[in-house]
Amino acid sequence: MHVRRILFRLMAPLGLCSLALAAPLAAPLSAQAAPCGNDGAGFQAWKSAFATKAARAGVGPRGLQALAQAQYASRTIAADRNQKSFRYTLEKFMQVRGAETIIAQGRKRKARDAAFYNALERQYGVPAGVLIAIHGMETGFGGFMGDSAVVSAITTLAYDCRRSAFFIPHAIGALKLVDKGAITADTRGAKHGELGHTQFLPGNALTYGVDANGDGRVDFYNLTDALASTAHFLRQKGWQPGQGYQEGQPNFRVIQQWNAAGVYQKAIAIMAARIDRP
Repeated sequence: MHVRRILFRLMAPLGLCSLALAAPLAAPLSAQAAPCGNDGAGFQAWKSAFATKAARAGVGPRGLQALAQAQYASRTIAADRNQKSFRYTLEKFMQVRGAETIIAQGRKRKARDAAFYNALERQYGVPAGVLIAIHGMETGFGGFMGDSAVVSAITTLAYDCRRSAFFIPHAIGALKLVDKGAITADTRGAKHGELGHTQFLPGNALTYGVDANGDGRVDFYNLTDALASTAHFLRQKGWQPGQGYQEGQPNFRVIQQWNAAGVYQKAIAIMAARIDRP
């Protein structure tokens, strides 16, 4: 049965916070539109120059208007300078992220919505445990999907000198999502511009988004679309149906493309296996 035909109920969210770091695009735009900066002083001038680049990349009027309205996101820069996940041990990381709660709630979700997750696995080959672990880790099953303006956050990171080359294609992606009506200039997400239930970076959302519920719109704040898009991302990145996903197994390298932090990758694999355990 196709995913969009499956109905299910949502559990109450857990309210866990997300520290997501999604995978990079395969083919980022190669050049910057204007010199980067390390504070907000040059952001307005950068936006004006970047608008020309965005238009050449196919961004339309609504996306360009969203760019014009974007504000320098100081909280995003502070978060980018103070990422702790890379410094945690696996044990500490799982404790901080509430792994036992995610596993317990994840097993209940899998049992309750078995038809939905089985349909996703038939279509994309990705087991329920992996999708549920990502969902729980990223947003506490939708409990907190972020309070930062996505367009402002992602354009700020594209402007910032630290990792501008990585974030420029995601900024273009966000503006194109505005054009498509998938998000607006005011859509809220995580501090690095990730959006929706599983915290897609905008360029990845543009590339791998799936309208799984058949309403004519890819909505990452709709659980059906978000989890189908996540499964689609993993399959397109090389997920091998029926193969293992623990460290050293074929599909672990695909989990590595979802997030850059080693502790995150290992935690997802461990939690997913416990959620999938009969």
